[in-house]
Amino acid sequence: MLNPDLKLNKNMFTEEIEKVPTRNGYGKGLVEAARKEERIVALCADLTESTRTEYFKKEFPERFIQVGVAEQVMATVASGMANYGKIPFIASYATFSPGRNWEQIRTTIALNNVPVKIAGHHAGVSVGADGATHQALEDIALMRVLPNMIVVVPCDAIEAKKATLEASSNNKPTYLRFTREKTPIMTTKDTPFKIGKAEVFWDNDNPQVAIIGCGPLVYEALLAAKELESQGIGVVVVNSHTVKPLDGETILEVVRKTGAVVTVEEHQIAGGLGGAVSEFLAKTYPVPMEFIGMKDGFGESGEPEGLLEKYMMKSKDIIEAVTKVIKRKV
Repeated sequence: MLNPDLKLNKNMFTEEIEKVPTRNGYGKGLVEAARKEERIVALCADLTESTRTEYFKKEFPERFIQVGVAEQVMATVASGMANYGKIPFIASYATFSPGRNWEQIRTTIALNNVPVKIAGHHAGVSVGADGATHQALEDIALMRVLPNMIVVVPCDAIEAKKATLEASSNNKPTYLRFTREKTPIMTTKDTPFKIGKAEVFWDNDNPQVAIIGCGPLVYEALLAAKELESQGIGVVVVNSHTVKPLDGETILEVVRKTGAVVTVEEHQIAGGLGGAVSEFLAKTYPVPMEFIGMKDGFGESGEPEGLLEKYMMKSKDIIEAVTKVIKRKV
């Protein structure tokens, strides 16, 4: 059942469920943060509307910098501004930032440990018709390997806003990952959120498997949990929005109860959330694991839902993975 302590969206499994792009949460959170902190500035690489940086530009034009199609310049300029006391947010499609400017992020932001916030938009295959060149599926891996870098993948637009607000004051280099398409709202304004603290969205008195996910695919995990419960299979669903630092305490607690894990992410299986969880469990509590995500391939043009289905990231695929990992556990 849904965890009542988290005050989640009660309409989650109804036709009335609201759907909003997580990028909208970024735009709103950035404006709200900037109203409280005058040191916040925003930079964009010619994608102001798509990244919802337009909200900030309209309210704070004097604190907005359009660098054009120059993501490497954007990262280095932001680093310099951070060194002189500003709190820069830089935004582009994730395939370009951190995809194109990773070296600049590494050398001028992470190495210097300055509080630049990198907003990577249009992540995952659900970008749709833009195709493989614009579907970032490697960005979590690129960013979590960097020392000093925090990596957050919000599950919905409300959580995206909270993540943006918290990142604005954490004084650390931070990567925030957002999607293009409208996705289900699972949380509410009263749902707890803290960078570095995972939340158990679905619980069971006798769980057999822990499903650990990040981003909007957490909703597919919840749909799977609901169906599995009707079949008499208990699971725990963990929203691990922070991939780095991973909330090892919560993960270890649920895995000790279940003895098996399925990770869920709209990203390459290699190097993402699944990699982070398996690395942690390998040295603390090894258990059978299955992975939902992109299986060493690129995406293609298509409808978002069709692509998620083709690349086996839907609830039915999670159910199949749960069934498989239970057999391995036995």
